[in-house]
Formats: sequence, C-alpha cells, structure tokens
Amino acid sequence: MSYEREPVLATVAELKPRMKNITITFKVIEMGEAREVFSRKDNENHRVLDARVGDSTGTVVVPLWDDMIEKFEVDSTYTLTNGYTGLFQGHLRLNIGRYGEIAAAEAAIGEVNNEVDMSEAEHEREYRPRRYDRGGDYGGRDRGRDRREGGYGGYGRDRRGGY
Repeated sequence: MSYEREPVLATVAELKPRMKNITITFKVIEMGEAREVFSRKDNENHRVLDARVGDSTGTVVVPLWDDMIEKFEVDSTYTLTNGYTGLFQGHLRLNIGRYGEIAAAEAAIGEVNNEVDMSEAEHEREYRPRRYDRGGDYGGRDRGRDRREGGYGGYGRDRRGGY
C-alpha cells in the first residue's frame, strides 16, 4: 500500500484549510518583522516571520521559520512543492513544513491580485473525533453500568425503574 499522495497544483484562491501536498507558485509581496517564539515541542527559541505572498488570484500568509527567513526576498517568485495549509487563530496559512521544498520559479509573476486575501476570512476549526474516542472508557464501554441495562439506565436500576 502506497502512502504517497498525488500533488495538488493550486492557485492561491483555491487554497482551503487542511490541504496537503500542494504545489504552488507565488510572489513574495512583503515580509513582516521577525519575532522570537518559544516552542514547547523542542523547548527552544525560534525566529518566525509572516510573509505575504500571492499570485494573480489572491494573497495568503506564509509563516517562515529560522533559516527559511533568509531564503526569501521581496518581489521574487518561488515554487513550493509539498506544502500544506492550516489554520492559525482561525486564519488560513500556507505552510512550507518539514518536507516542503522551495525553488526559484521558472517564470516570474508580474501582477498580484491584492483584492482577494485568503488569510483574512476567519474559519471555524473542524472537530474530528479521534478513532479511539467512542465515549466512556477506552474500550468503548461505560464503567459501573450493568450490561443488561444496555448503557441507558442509571446505576443499579432494573428495567422498571426500581432498585
């Protein structure tokens, strides 16, 4: 069984939350100020910067981490391979990630559509229950309830409601 996904060729306006394996070409419009953030994942400080990128269909924010910041220049065009989208504080972000690859684009993008900002709209976070989340105990059963009750009645009651 192969876990490889077919690459998704996309424009900025086609981006939606939770997309994976995106190949997209964009132009860097502006780069914000770098800031220090502490990561609980590896207990280290990192530099992060939000860059606004776009194409002829719209713009989106791309967070750049640590060494990736120096690889980008304003008014340059790049192609991202194996990127993904996510939400940060309810707003769409295009992420490079650990497995994403950046390269100079073959053709430069001239005009960028600044009218459509894909990171501006607020998205609701979609709740997806985990596979083991079946309610009750980890085995999917309720502790303390008699099997004869089918899990619907109270503790120790018989079918007629008495004790």
